[in-house]
Amino acid sequence: MTRKFEGRNLLVATHNRGKLEEIAALLAPFGVSVTSNADHGLPEPDETEATFVGNARIKAHAGARETGVPALADDSGITVDGLDGAPGVHTADWAEIDGGRDFVKAMTRTRNELDARNVPEPWLAQFRCTLVLAWPDGHDEAFEGVMPGRVVWPMRGDQGHGYDPIFQPDGHEMTFGEMDRWEKNRMSHRARAFEKLIECCFA
Repeated sequence: MTRKFEGRNLLVATHNRGKLEEIAALLAPFGVSVTSNADHGLPEPDETEATFVGNARIKAHAGARETGVPALADDSGITVDGLDGAPGVHTADWAEIDGGRDFVKAMTRTRNELDARNVPEPWLAQFRCTLVLAWPDGHDEAFEGVMPGRVVWPMRGDQGHGYDPIFQPDGHEMTFGEMDRWEKNRMSHRARAFEKLIECCFA
């Protein structure tokens, strides 16, 4: 039996202000007040798991333990079939440079590794988002959203972020990098995960 969220306060286990605002807007109809790790002075825990759900659980449970209120965390990335699911949980790591992240570097590496393996097109891929809602007593609920598509080259579009310019979702001619961000947000892997979360725990 899925546990329903009760109460008014929720920690969103992130330091990303944009993500906090997006989640706050989604949960506003349910009278939920959200705060972030930054609001509580909480560090980001090390993400040591090999799966999205594992890393989301680390972040959610750490936040719930530290604050004593339920905590919501997500872990997301892109998986490429021809790379055996890479970069996966290392999606952001592929973009790491001194002093920040360079996603052009990450996208170029994706293309180069596909070439190195002589993977034929279409280069099937998925954007994945896993949400974990954890309670201070250790219980959690997990929800996955998946957007299937393919990697394209060259990069197309300057909207969105991350790997969006090389990801073309199934049923669409544009990449996420070419789409209006509101259109993308309505159909994205994160939107699909949130639909499940809200239906099961908030509705």
